Amino acid sequence: MSTEGVIYRVAGPVVTATGITPKMYDVVQVGNEGLMGEVIKIVGDYSIIQVYEDTSGVRPGEPVTNTGLPLVAELGPGLLTSVYDGIQRPLPVLRDKMGDYIFRGVSAPGLDREKKWDFSPTVKNGEEVEAGQVIGTVMEGPMVHRIMVPPTFKKGKISNISAGKHTVEDVVAKVGGQEVTMMQKWPVRLSRPVMEKYQPDIPLVTGLRVLDTMFPLAKGGAAAIPGAFGTGKTVTQQSLAKYSNAEIVVYIGCGERGNEMTEVLTEFPELVDPTTGESLMNRTVLIANTSNMPVAAREASVYTGITIAEYFRDMGYDVSLMADSTSRWAEAMREISSRLEEMPGEEGYPAYLAGRLSEFYERACRAKALSGETGSISVIGAVSPPGGDLSEPVTQNTLRIVRVFWALDTKLRERRHFPTINWLTSYTMYDKQLGSWYKKNVAEDFPELKAWAMQVLQKESELQEIVQMVGSDSLPDEQKMTLEVARMIREIYLQQNAYHPVDSYCPISRQYVMMTLIKKYSDLAANALATGVQVDKIAYLPVRQRFNQAKYEENVDSELEAVSKDMETQFKGLGA
Repeated sequence: MSTEGVIYRVAGPVVTATGITPKMYDVVQVGNEGLMGEVIKIVGDYSIIQVYEDTSGVRPGEPVTNTGLPLVAELGPGLLTSVYDGIQRPLPVLRDKMGDYIFRGVSAPGLDREKKWDFSPTVKNGEEVEAGQVIGTVMEGPMVHRIMVPPTFKKGKISNISAGKHTVEDVVAKVGGQEVTMMQKWPVRLSRPVMEKYQPDIPLVTGLRVLDTMFPLAKGGAAAIPGAFGTGKTVTQQSLAKYSNAEIVVYIGCGERGNEMTEVLTEFPELVDPTTGESLMNRTVLIANTSNMPVAAREASVYTGITIAEYFRDMGYDVSLMADSTSRWAEAMREISSRLEEMPGEEGYPAYLAGRLSEFYERACRAKALSGETGSISVIGAVSPPGGDLSEPVTQNTLRIVRVFWALDTKLRERRHFPTINWLTSYTMYDKQLGSWYKKNVAEDFPELKAWAMQVLQKESELQEIVQMVGSDSLPDEQKMTLEVARMIREIYLQQNAYHPVDSYCPISRQYVMMTLIKKYSDLAANALATGVQVDKIAYLPVRQRFNQAKYEENVDSELEAVSKDMETQFKGLGA
């Protein structure tokens, strides 16, 4: 197999080479500077390569070297707290080498080769182990990093296992004569194997009322957040990263603006993990690929992130992966496709757009790993449709794949209603699967309460059309009361302040109490109307204002109890 060749043609990030005989997706070094690239098409003697770096100044005739290996992610201790670019080069290490501007052709390993980790074996010499089995542990900050036999190894007896301090390249054990190090390498485009995939029937609890109650996502599921600029995609994803009951967070900034990525890089280390009280970065991996970086690396960043997430899933962790945004990833595919002169699909996107999106989202799952542990990857992909047009191809193809749709609404943003998730257009397909969990862990009537609230909001939407034509005074009292109850659901329950120390996270038990109180108000109001009490008297009861403020109080749970008693007293005062 020929490994040396020359450049025949250069078209932006796409380079055509001759003289090499690579396999598809082999990594190659291009030009005198050894720029990193990947073979994406082979036509006769010509190998077409997408280069992960800027190709300015690269000329035909310069050398091309085939490594014979696919693009791989380095997996092992040191991943947590790391900040990588799209091809897993550690950005802080590159900055220390050359300052704020990264030169072309410069590389650094994804994992620190010099740092020593304290390895504690969990198996003994002579024991028979299988591929994927845990053989030892390393403490990485607050997390236990489980060292596993690589999935490609055959069953064998363990030997030469050695406790103590080791680098990721040191041999810590042998399995049937094969050397095991703490670092694994895995092709990013290939899904890591599992023993069995489970039905997603446990919710990813986020602390956001509109999500947990109305549109829950299951652990191991996939969700899409499409929305126009300024509707709060990034803030919502940061809230999910901070408060969701996932143990590991992988955040992929895929083609986002530099200032947005800077916010993430500066804010994440400042965010306090509510479970440990330490920095959220201790259980986070960040992949930063801004819009001014080469498009080919943007395409690779999504695969790098999901491979890292699968590695932690194999240890038995629940992983939450944020991809912000898949639209920029699709735009990178479109640019490379046009350079390859492929037949364009809708709006110029490649015909295989839906297939690539499916490959990515279908790697989300809850599964029994080869290690015997149960872990999950929940994928939350932000979509940035041009002009907020949800009919464009990326959004539509994403919606065919994911089972949860959180639609961000520009009109809600204008009304200062946050999070701007539209309760009329959003949906979840996990309701039936999660219903039994909510009944068992929250309350038997929780699904019925949710269905009642959605019904009220739907009724409000219908009534608003009438109100706009003839005014609210023409409505009968029962419908006026429906509007008031819907307003309580919107303002007290669905609105949530992501920056408030108390309201930013709402436990699911408190969500149930709040919804029960709104239902109680609705029932008491219906009884009051039946006895002839005027709507205005019910609507302006002081308890409503107290209820609205209760969610911001430090002693919020005891305050909600007081609201319940106050509500009964005030309705009795109306003679209801």
